[in-house]
Amino acid sequence: MISQKLIAGSAFPGIAVPQLGGGDLTLGAPQAGRDWQLVAVYRGKHCPMCTAYLQELNTQLPDFHALGVDVVAVSADTEVKATDQMALVGPNFPVAYDLSIEQMRALGLYVSNPRSPQETDRHFAEPGIFVVNSEGAVQIVDISNAPFARPDLKTLLGGLRFIRDPGNNYPIRGTHVAA
Repeated sequence: MISQKLIAGSAFPGIAVPQLGGGDLTLGAPQAGRDWQLVAVYRGKHCPMCTAYLQELNTQLPDFHALGVDVVAVSADTEVKATDQMALVGPNFPVAYDLSIEQMRALGLYVSNPRSPQETDRHFAEPGIFVVNSEGAVQIVDISNAPFARPDLKTLLGGLRFIRDPGNNYPIRGTHVAA
């Protein structure tokens, strides 16, 4: 099955996944009175770069919240693996787990096979960042096929400050469709 990449400006798919601590989390549905959401897809416990990235995201969290941007993270890991990794991250944002291959494809993510049983025991998504605006549309999408290429969070935060400033009237970019 070939995944379709999400188109900038399109509706973000409503995907429900189990949340650490109980219940389900619907990706793309901002919480806590915020009207935008940043969805960070990470590879899983086997990825030390993911741990560092999520730790950095956690340090930037107050700045994202100040802009009205809710932050969530999700992986294909099991609950046990996600719990173990989050013990290292100490996130102040919701974390979901058990993202299925079908859900990964719906998000247009690259999916990898484990290199060995020592790496991990299941398929996993490569990194992705999605920013969903107050209309539920994909404002920003950044997907990668490797852990080494991810958006710098300070740069992303600065861009969101610019976009969210009403005086800038900044549209969703990358929406040109060839005739």
